[in-house]
Amino acid sequence: IKVGFEDRTILLGNRRLMKKNGIDTQRIENTMKKLETEGKTAMILAVDGDISAIVAVADTIKENSAEAISKLKEIGIETAMLTGDNEITAKAVAKKVGIDRVIANVLPGEKAKVIKDLQSEGKVVAMVGDGINDAPALAQADIGIALGSGSDVAKETGGIVLIKDDLMDVVQAIKLSKLTMRKIKQNLFWALGYNTGAIPIAALGFLNPIIAAAAMSASSLSVVTNAATLKFAKLK
Repeated sequence: IKVGFEDRTILLGNRRLMKKNGIDTQRIENTMKKLETEGKTAMILAVDGDISAIVAVADTIKENSAEAISKLKEIGIETAMLTGDNEITAKAVAKKVGIDRVIANVLPGEKAKVIKDLQSEGKVVAMVGDGINDAPALAQADIGIALGSGSDVAKETGGIVLIKDDLMDVVQAIKLSKLTMRKIKQNLFWALGYNTGAIPIAALGFLNPIIAAAAMSASSLSVVTNAATLKFAKLK
């Protein structure tokens, strides 16, 4: 942020902003790094070219974040943090919750490009976000997951909207998706197997039409029953 007030120039931002305006930050580097290793975002306040203060802020880590990351790893999901914070701060937070990979210093408009780059590596990417600037990345991702407490734009863009602000629901959504795909494959297998075996027999006249109709109904019933067992699936 750069503003003018009563003939004074006030800057509030990161090292890049200070460097762009010719302000040397070397004398406060030790303090900055100490704050950043604690997981805080340190911003520099400068007035008329002189550093006046360091403002440190920190996001509260969501409840169950570490547990959710652990569960995602258990089911073979690689996790990454995509953030506008500097790398030191981002790595400190990632270490607390067990995230594998950190992509830091990402501007809001660059998030979608990062997702696209990950996809170009052959990865299927799911993006979890709640802010307005997350919307393009949610749209670019193969699966966009928006938190229920997030912005309206994020919720409209996400393919999945979690009702609660609980990251464990991300794990449950993925598990439910995997179970659903498994049921679809099972049902296709049994339906295809039944038709492959029964249709030639019926065509050759070896199967009574009434029995064939009953068998077809039984096949449909078995498919529906198999799908209905998802209701009793244990996702936790």
